[in-house]
Amino acid sequence: MQLIPAIDLRGGRCVRLLQGRFDAETVYAGDPLEVLDRYLALGARQIHVVDLDGARAGSQANRAAIARIAKRAPAGGVQVGGGVRSRAVVDELMALGVARVVIGSVAVTEPDEVALWLRDPGAGRIVLAFDVRLDEGGTPRLATHGWERQTETSLWDAVERYLPAGLHHVLCTDVARDGAMSGPNLDLYAEAVRRFPGIAWQASGGVSSAADLHALAATGVAAVISGRALLEGRLVAEEVAPFLPAA
Repeated sequence: MQLIPAIDLRGGRCVRLLQGRFDAETVYAGDPLEVLDRYLALGARQIHVVDLDGARAGSQANRAAIARIAKRAPAGGVQVGGGVRSRAVVDELMALGVARVVIGSVAVTEPDEVALWLRDPGAGRIVLAFDVRLDEGGTPRLATHGWERQTETSLWDAVERYLPAGLHHVLCTDVARDGAMSGPNLDLYAEAVRRFPGIAWQASGGVSSAADLHALAATGVAAVISGRALLEGRLVAEEVAPFLPAA
């Protein structure tokens, strides 16, 4: 399992939101390259970037910051999501040097269109991001548009629908755990891997310690996304080294 550090962008700055709430923002750096350099020094060779303004409004307000990150990061080392709602935006981000583009809301609202993108050459450069909240019965239901809209679609049905199109990369975030450092939803990811072992799962939400990383690795996920725990020093270099390729 690989640890992929996260940089969340809002207004060109590196921030974190608590459970996706824009009124619960913490600013960590005015220049996201400062955070990128810290991650690279740890040994990270892949970086996960989220355009929070894009996720909320569908605009690409942080394009300049994304271009700077892609230029400084190792070749093929950046995946970007947030507000990617057309194939044109996918192509534009790839032209900036982004290795993988993360598709969120439109993967839920326009599955037929997104399935066409997956069938195109280079589909391995597309990651579908499914953000979930567990219902009363424990079923993960998808949330969209910066987590401000809740759907009745289950994570399992969403993944199943894309399998014929060649889906390989899925990023799954448990919204209730995101930014809370309350521990990841291990049961969710273990079930995801059990149901769809051919998917390269990326887990997100709740990581607070090295123990969480080892527990996630045991579920069989391919990668874990972490932001706040790294930014606040909850994860130190020697603890994350086993999960970073250049440490």
